[in-house]
Amino acid sequence: MKKIAVMGPALIVLAAFLWAFDGVIRRSLYGLPPISIIFFEHAIGLLILLPFTWRLLKNATLTRREWGYVLLVSFLSGLLGTLFFTTALLKVSFISFSVVFLLQKLQPIFAITTARLFLKEKIEGRYIFWAILALVSAFFVTFPNGDINWVTGKGTIVAAIFALLAAVAWGSSTTFSKIALTQQNPKVITTLRFLLTTIMAFIAIFVLGKHTDFRLPVTSEFWRFFVIALSTGMVALLIYYKGLKSTPVRVATILELVFPVVAIFIDVILYDSVLLVSQYIAGAVLLFTMYRITVLQQKNEI
Repeated sequence: MKKIAVMGPALIVLAAFLWAFDGVIRRSLYGLPPISIIFFEHAIGLLILLPFTWRLLKNATLTRREWGYVLLVSFLSGLLGTLFFTTALLKVSFISFSVVFLLQKLQPIFAITTARLFLKEKIEGRYIFWAILALVSAFFVTFPNGDINWVTGKGTIVAAIFALLAAVAWGSSTTFSKIALTQQNPKVITTLRFLLTTIMAFIAIFVLGKHTDFRLPVTSEFWRFFVIALSTGMVALLIYYKGLKSTPVRVATILELVFPVVAIFIDVILYDSVLLVSQYIAGAVLLFTMYRITVLQQKNEI
């Protein structure tokens, strides 16, 4: 049991570490509409995954409740969350340090709230202290010296609404994924998530009127999708679900905050960005809060 308690959080951190490279890998895909990107990354990930999970999937038996939650996660996280966040960024012309990124950092709050409502996870006072410290640290990691760019044009309010909706979609999906994983193999849930999101994204292409812009990826784009599937996409989600199965949502959502820490340092290494002292300090504090929450969870003290 102790080994499981350690392995779960470790897998969550590994998945978040992989997600941090997502922006780098998909930079050259912005010539495609967001809904097309969602469709192709899920379709290609599904094609790679199916040969390894087909037997498990064929023998799996899901209840109506489990099917409902898998559908909900596929719709909220796989489809809507990404569309909402991309739309928000478009409204502020992809300006960094904007209100979009600020509101996206509220994602753990919605994960913790839904975990309390649907899973009855207890929120101890000691956990609240470390969770708030983690959120504050993540804020200062993302925003140097706490400076937020509020001057992002007339689309700021609409962008804020979409960013908030993305945070709700992604945060609540952590809880709903946890429920779906309770009695199921993570490989089965990952495969179903990719299958259902592929179907939903294909339908959305026509609903959103993007079928006129739809095209197959060129060779370079196809290989980019292939790399995404084997790193930040399908593989990362499979690792994440395996970790989430044995990790409380309240712990998993804080450990996911390793993502902005790694992403910031990737910018430093690849794009010569300069970090301020406040970001180094905040990053160190954030990593320490993750360590403390993990230790307390293993001791059943939170």
